[in-house]
Amino acid sequence: MACAADTSLPCPLCLTPGSQPFARLPLGAATVAYHRCPTCRLTFMAPAHHPAPEAERAHYALHENSPDDAGYRQFLMRLAGPLMALLPPGARGLDFGCGPGPTLSRMLNEQGFPCADYDPLYAADATLLSRRYDFVTCTEVVEHFHRPAQSFSQLRDLLRPGGTLAIMTSWLMTDEMFKHWHYRRDPTHVCFYKPATFQWLARHHGLTLALPATNIALLTAAA
Repeated sequence: MACAADTSLPCPLCLTPGSQPFARLPLGAATVAYHRCPTCRLTFMAPAHHPAPEAERAHYALHENSPDDAGYRQFLMRLAGPLMALLPPGARGLDFGCGPGPTLSRMLNEQGFPCADYDPLYAADATLLSRRYDFVTCTEVVEHFHRPAQSFSQLRDLLRPGGTLAIMTSWLMTDEMFKHWHYRRDPTHVCFYKPATFQWLARHHGLTLALPATNIALLTAAA
């Protein structure tokens, strides 16, 4: 039987059937297969190697992000700054994937932009997903998506006309960096994006794309 590294897999983002083996690399005690989609340029871990939910939860518990950490706030300002420059006064939003220590929502609230928190593990209020928002933020979240096609459709549906989806994730800038890239070595990171991937997302979902800084993507719906 051919292994996942040697066979074509459907892309989990654009659903193109012909993704190709990209790399087979050590990750912890395992050897993991990665594929590249020729259509949307997503690089993704073969689903057979995805971490189990229990392993994901244990890894997330190691994170020590705090709203009182000035360095963490400065890191999040790389997204919050360009986003707030686009928002009308009083715009209301949702931080999707806020984690156990919501910080970005607090920062936005402090600046007059009411922002609720949602996280499937730590703040799973499903009623928040039935509403529409002027902005939705995803910081260090989209690399964890096991089913990105469904997840991005859900995020798109959360936007009001004129609303903005603001994403922070480390971009895969060159293929040469992938083997030793710290981002790949996180076992819960299963999807890796290039700027071209966000260009595909914008076209597919009818959004306007801005890339105001490295690792920051703002996708805005028509008003």
